[in-house]
Amino acid sequence: MANHKSAAKKSKQDEVRRTRNRAGKSRLRSALKKYRAMVAEGSADAAAELTSILSLVDVSAKHGFIHRNAAGRLKSKLTRQTNAISA
Repeated sequence: MANHKSAAKKSKQDEVRRTRNRAGKSRLRSALKKYRAMVAEGSADAAAELTSILSLVDVSAKHGFIHRNAAGRLKSKLTRQTNAISA
């Protein structure tokens, strides 16, 4: 238990940030899992879905759920996978 008012506030802020970060990471992971399943089955919808996935990756990097370099690598990888399907 916090002994100071500021420590109690910090604890509350940490909890809010932790839940927000977990929700954001989970949303990204779920979307990627769904997209990878589409790519694995060779669905034509994968190309149409790519823009929304890339947008979600950008937002996740912006909010700090993933590192910006990791976001770049992920976007590149997903684009290559999508292009391999359409080729």
